[in-house]
Amino acid sequence: MKNPTVSVFASVTHSGPERDRAMTTSAPPSQPLNLFEYQRLAKARMTPQGYDYYAAGAMDEITLEANHRSYDEIFLRPRVLTGVGNVDTKTTVFGSDLTMPVIVAPSAFHGLATPLAERATAGAAATAGIVYCMSTMANTRMEDVATVGPGTRWFQLYVFKDRGVTRSLVERAEASGFTALELTVDTPKVGRREADERNHFALPAGLEALNLQASHHSEVRDVGEGSGLAAYFAHLIDDNLTWADVEWLRSITKLPILIKGIGRGDDAKQAVASGAAAVIVSNHGGRQLDTARPTIRALPEVVQAVGGRVPILCDGGIRRGTDILKALAVGAAAVQVGRPVLWGLAVDGEAGGARVLELLRAELVLAMALCGCRTIAAITGDLIG
Repeated sequence: MKNPTVSVFASVTHSGPERDRAMTTSAPPSQPLNLFEYQRLAKARMTPQGYDYYAAGAMDEITLEANHRSYDEIFLRPRVLTGVGNVDTKTTVFGSDLTMPVIVAPSAFHGLATPLAERATAGAAATAGIVYCMSTMANTRMEDVATVGPGTRWFQLYVFKDRGVTRSLVERAEASGFTALELTVDTPKVGRREADERNHFALPAGLEALNLQASHHSEVRDVGEGSGLAAYFAHLIDDNLTWADVEWLRSITKLPILIKGIGRGDDAKQAVASGAAAVIVSNHGGRQLDTARPTIRALPEVVQAVGGRVPILCDGGIRRGTDILKALAVGAAAVQVGRPVLWGLAVDGEAGGARVLELLRAELVLAMALCGCRTIAAITGDLIG
């Protein structure tokens, strides 16, 4: 059993947000050594509005900071003399063979980072041998992403007030070879992201949410005051969803549905009862409800509630290979990584995104070796102390 029976958190205090860590380290080498250095370089290359859109969290950014800091509060109990000469990170998640238990999380508007936008992201994930989950709010049509070589792709879904828009997205995802749907359920309203309000966030000229072009909902405009994205969501996204809508979605697709945005055990149980094929513990990267629990703190409760009936994924704050190992030890089948891939894209396009993923792989291999784990199956709850 992977989830530990004792608290996974030590009494450790930290100061300063995650983004400060990236900004205050000494100058990185020409080839970044870690994901924090990629973030620092990305900030220098991106427009302030684009960088803030990716980096910012809700309100005081307490959850944003805690998502990673909470991993720092978990300490490991490594095994020794287990013979780890050949560490194998391969796993199977939800019918997909992965070279490591990492999925590129859905995130919007990759055109803010690189001209090739989501095509670069899909290529980086394919190079790494992992799944890429494409956002509804992409700057590239899903049909165009589907042509980017081999690779397994999932599609993240918002439910629109106009159900015809949602149905069309589902049908197109099926026709384009996407193999699962990630239904985001934690966004009845957009969290207050003050950086976007100050910047009057809108997509620059030449960028649109192209998956929605046919429905004439592809433009995220400057509304003159506040965030254009918040205004877009308020106008178009259904803010009255219930569990009955999960049943409706199941009725219009044969694709498995993964429910993203779960942070409680009772909601996880209801997700399974509603037919979810997997549960994703997520707080939207700290961008929705500030002071919501960091995901690694919510994970043990969800693991216990689900009881192994469906796989559990976890996102939010994954920045090191040790973070991946800790999430798996607590009970996740895999993790999703979002912002770091965007930093890689901003620094060096597809190659930068691929190298971010390779850095995570190398760190995971090292963490597994030092914990005495030759395979993913060997990552169990007794490693947490």
